[in-house]
Amino acid sequence: MKIYVNIFAVIIILNLNCNMLKQNSDNIKLAEHKYTNHLIHENSPYLLQHAHNPVNWYPWGDEALKKAQDEDKLIIISIGYSACHWCHVMAHECFENEEIAKIMNDNFICIKVDREERPDIDNIYMTAVQLITGRGGWPLNCFALPDGKPVYGGTYFRPNDWKKILLNLSESYKLDKTKFLETAKNIQAGIQKSEFSFSESADNTFDFIKIRKATERFISNFDTKYGGTNYSPKFPMPVLWNYFLEYSFYSNDKNIKSQVELTLSSIAKGGIYDQLAGGFSRYSTDAKWIVPHFEKMLYDNAQLVSLYSKAYLLTGNDLYKNVVFQTTEFIKNEMTSPENAFYSSYDADSEGEEGKYYVWTKTEIEALLKEKSKLFCDYYNVSNIGNWENGKNILYVNEKSDKVFEKYNLSEKAINEQKQILLKERKKRVKPGLDDKILTSWNALMISGYIDAYEVFGKREYLQSAENAANFIIEKLLSSNLGLKRSYKNGNAKINAFSDDYVFTAEAFIKLYQASGNEKYLQTAKLLTDYLLTHFYDKKSGMFFYTSDKDAKLTVRQKEISDNVIPASNSVAAKNLYSLGIMFSDSRYLDISKKMVLKTEENLLSNLNYFAAWASLYLYFSKPSYELVIVGKDYKTFKEKLTEKYRPDVFFAGVPGKSVIPVFKDRYKKGETLIYVCRNYVCKQPVKTVAEAEKLLSE
Repeated sequence: MKIYVNIFAVIIILNLNCNMLKQNSDNIKLAEHKYTNHLIHENSPYLLQHAHNPVNWYPWGDEALKKAQDEDKLIIISIGYSACHWCHVMAHECFENEEIAKIMNDNFICIKVDREERPDIDNIYMTAVQLITGRGGWPLNCFALPDGKPVYGGTYFRPNDWKKILLNLSESYKLDKTKFLETAKNIQAGIQKSEFSFSESADNTFDFIKIRKATERFISNFDTKYGGTNYSPKFPMPVLWNYFLEYSFYSNDKNIKSQVELTLSSIAKGGIYDQLAGGFSRYSTDAKWIVPHFEKMLYDNAQLVSLYSKAYLLTGNDLYKNVVFQTTEFIKNEMTSPENAFYSSYDADSEGEEGKYYVWTKTEIEALLKEKSKLFCDYYNVSNIGNWENGKNILYVNEKSDKVFEKYNLSEKAINEQKQILLKERKKRVKPGLDDKILTSWNALMISGYIDAYEVFGKREYLQSAENAANFIIEKLLSSNLGLKRSYKNGNAKINAFSDDYVFTAEAFIKLYQASGNEKYLQTAKLLTDYLLTHFYDKKSGMFFYTSDKDAKLTVRQKEISDNVIPASNSVAAKNLYSLGIMFSDSRYLDISKKMVLKTEENLLSNLNYFAAWASLYLYFSKPSYELVIVGKDYKTFKEKLTEKYRPDVFFAGVPGKSVIPVFKDRYKKGETLIYVCRNYVCKQPVKTVAEAEKLLSE
């Protein structure tokens, strides 16, 4: 007994020593910084970037909000994200400034928000700032009453301007709070009014002529020289170009198809695309897609993998295939976690300088490539004076690239060899900061990207990557009651998921079922959609709230209706209900989906730019799709042959044998593989060959 007691005592001593060592280590780390605030306990890389500011930042939560009310102080809600260049600039100029920090600490309760973790908070205060100033962006800095209602705000502020605003607002609030209360009331009313109004079509039908006219009106917004639209800055907008790709199929409009091809080719050849390693930056600051804002976001790359895969299927353009192969390689090498999920983004900056990791002087290239540098510099528009700032060059493909190869009597192989030399050298540089948090909705978009690439190119590794990430979501982010978490890092899943997390995950799982045949994913997609209907659905509007009825209430409970760089959660929800309605023969799903699209008809017909995913659904309803149901052991082989061409009007469902999924009911015959071609839920007699099925699909 004495031996056991002594061993137990030793273990206690060892544990105490370990804890003391850890505490000492933590104390040493804290001692390295003059200041440490409440953000030090957060997971978000963006919040941690501000953990040692002299500003006494709080994360969003009850502690900060209660403190504001107890002390009757205005709140500063400062919102940004890890890859945001101007967020870093303002942080350095203002939030690291001790004099400014003292003013903030003495007069305000200061809250930092990662917009990627808390888009619900960002949406409210972004709407407020847009109402106040007529514009928005990040960093977003909003002043609010102690109860969180916004009263004033803006985006980036220079130090002197920020200091003046701090002093003026704090003094004014002490002198006359009634003005602030009135302002908050007016802004709150404005936020409420900014919600979309819905008016269901009187005839309750879909008319392809309407969508055709809306599309033809939008053509005046095309940049017919460089691709994209004639807005500035230029975002890739995969949602919009996916719609035009689909529309060109349904309408056989060759001009629209040409504009899509011009856009995708220009982006792929521009500086917005990383010519060495693959992957896309967030947007281009110029009309020619040359000068990017260098941050790389997972959601852009995920959607563009999907779009370029589909475009390759329609056009056979090898440029698009190369873009998919390069970008998926970039995702695998740079944005995939050891747990097979996907990181959020790469910063625009490295060593405090925007784009430093990506740009080159001609001298640097000549030193690396020697006599071979002439071809490379000609092909990628590299010059001594530089095509960007301070003699630096952004690599983008010469408009006459074919002529360049003729000039030097060399092939593309020579360029690829030279690219590898530069890429090897670039890896020696200090990389931009990585935001390594894992977001559910963005991971789901990447799963969809991998599946779309797999369906087109047949690379088994793409399907495996999609399945690995899907299983990560199921194991790490999905609870037993089907509630999802929004964010994950270092083994910690946190924040109740929002509607986009649910709908993008359900969409990805529907696609994954179609690609793999594993019914687990389809059943999970249905369960997630049912959870969404229970906790997010607003019967009055027929739309889904962005936040769950289980979440703490904010000043406004908003709905995400308009599509942007990412499709709106409501448009994806409507699409999922349409797909699941077919698979499960569920008329309720189909009715809700149909009504949602009809409620947005007026908006989508007048503003395609922000309703492109809705417009795609409108196409499906106005030109009813085919349901292609294949039952039998050869279903995958038949499916591969039947999906070799771009067919957005075909919804596929397949199974090797008997299944409990209603769409397969009474359709299995032992020893045979049968193909059912259906439209408007009415099926032709089953056929046994691909040729017969293709004939039915062309009728």
